[in-house]
Order: sequence, then structure tokens, then C-alpha cells
Amino acid sequence: MKTSLFNDTIENIRTAADIIRDGGLVAFPTETVYGLGADALNSEAVGKVYTAKGRPSDNPMIVHIAETSELAGLTDDISEDMRVLMDKFWPGPMTMIVRRKDIVPDVTTGGLDTVGVRLPSSDVARSLIKESGCPIAAPSANISGRPSPTTAEHVIHDLYGRIDGIICGEDCDFGIESSVIDMTCDPPMILRPGAITREMFSEALDKEVAVDQSLFKRPKNILEPEHVAEAEAQERDDDFHPRSPGMKYKHYAPCAEMIIFDGESESVMKAMDAETEELEKQGKSVFKLSFTDEKLAAHELFAKLREADELGVDVILAEALPEQGLGFSVMNRMLKSAGYNVRRIK
Repeated sequence: MKTSLFNDTIENIRTAADIIRDGGLVAFPTETVYGLGADALNSEAVGKVYTAKGRPSDNPMIVHIAETSELAGLTDDISEDMRVLMDKFWPGPMTMIVRRKDIVPDVTTGGLDTVGVRLPSSDVARSLIKESGCPIAAPSANISGRPSPTTAEHVIHDLYGRIDGIICGEDCDFGIESSVIDMTCDPPMILRPGAITREMFSEALDKEVAVDQSLFKRPKNILEPEHVAEAEAQERDDDFHPRSPGMKYKHYAPCAEMIIFDGESESVMKAMDAETEELEKQGKSVFKLSFTDEKLAAHELFAKLREADELGVDVILAEALPEQGLGFSVMNRMLKSAGYNVRRIK
């Protein structure tokens, strides 16, 4: 397949919109990560997204809209809590899980009776949706399971020759995917953490929001490979149906083995240095990850994992972040990237 590369001019966005309307696939930048877009109401087009990414068909997609008013075309249930969150966080990195109308096909929702909807703040993304004249289903524009793309170069590396077009815009601002909050339950429940944190949701709604308990689960004896295999086997079970993107056990994964070191910073750095020395004695190459703050970590994590892959390193050693606020969201991505391979350092 020939993949056209577009600069983000309005003329090129209109050309890309023609591709979307004709049932094709176009990758485009958002404020979170690059998305791979298709007409959300066209079952055949959405099916092509699963094929291009190698994405499991039970993994639901997020539907992107250009205006708040367009939400009513996808759901009949718009609560007061939803209106509060829309006023506060849209346009922006928030996805709401809502009851879907029949117009939204099963393939878009992974067979669920709900759909995730987001109104991005990216001008390019919103222009593409407007010019396409349809809501756009758009998971991250990468091969499924790999680190999400935050630059056009990442998308080209993964999907060139697999999709119809790529809009090459600026690098993404946030660097991790949107926060996903389930509005079909009371209190609303966070299914995937992101730039909008639990504290921010609770403050906006003036009540505590819930957090899906799977976000707190850790395998017992997490250094034992059989426990990782057991958890992955549970995901393959017919009863496991993710309600949101990003709920798979191992996700965002680099090619190299990744180990997270958790503990007091000075002790962690000593442990990472000692591990590096031992690995290098074994002839293995090492890539170290340590961030000075959670915002920088969110912005750079996926890019750094891809850099490690480009270098062809054998092992990535990463320092854990405190799991509060945005740090909780970043650690969610790091833990899944590493397959929960964590060493507690005392």
C-alpha cells in the first residue's frame, strides 16, 4: 500500500479528510499521542484499523468528535456530571465512556454496549474531524502493544505502507494517552489514568471518583516469570473484555527487557549502577531511564522507549516515580511496558 505523507496545512487536511470519507485510514497528531483514524460509523473502515495495527478485535476504540454538541449523536444519556466534565476538560485529554446509540457499530466498541468519546484540543485533529464530516475512531497510531507514537517519525516507522496517509504535525504535548472515565456508573470510575488525574476529576465533580481496581493490582512475586505468564493467560480468557483501551496486561512495550527499580532515589541509583555493571559483564547493553519530574516523564517516556529500541539495547533499567497525581498515570504506562517487572529496593 502507498502511504501519502502530508504537512498539516488546511489543504492537506482536506485531502486527508477525503480519504477518511472514502473508508481509508489516516494517522494524525493530537495533544496526547498520534491517532490512527477511520470513520467511526463505517464498520469496514474500522476493521482496517484492527488489521493495520494487529490489534485484538475486543479492544474498544475511542471515538473523536470536533464539537461538544456532537456527543448527542453517539449517546442518548448525557448526565449532569458529564456536562460538568465536558465544560471543565473539553477540548482536552479526557475520554468519557457512555452508553452508545445503535448507530455506533460493534466493531468500533469491541462488542460493548458503551463507547469512549473524546474531544481533542489539537487544532489539526479537530480540523480533520470537521472536514471529514464524521466522528473518527482513532486508537494510537502504532503496532499494537508497542510504545505509543508521539512524533510523526514514530508513526512512519510502524505504519508506513500499512495505511493510506499520515499527517505530519508537531510532536504531541502530553505524551501519554487520554484519561478514560466511565460515566455509566456512580460514582464515575477511572479506567485509564492520564493527564487529568483522579484529584482533578474529584475536584470538578465535588465528589470522590472511583478507580478501577485493576490499576492497583500487582502480580505476587513479580520477578517470577510464571506469574507474568499466568496474568497474560487470564487476559486471553474468553471472559476478559477490556472496557477501555490500555487495560491489557502488557502494553506500550519496548523490544528490550525492562526492569523498574522502586525505592528511595539514592538507593535506586546505586542498584541500577550495580545492575548495569553486572549486565555489561554479561555482554549486554543497557539503557537507563530516570526522570526529574512527572510532567517530563509523561512527555518523554514513549519517545525514550522507542529510542532504546532504535539503539538495539538488551535491557532498559528505569527508576519508578511516586504514584500520586500524574505520577500514577506515568507509572501505569511504565508498569505495563515492563510487564510488571519491578524490583523493590530497600
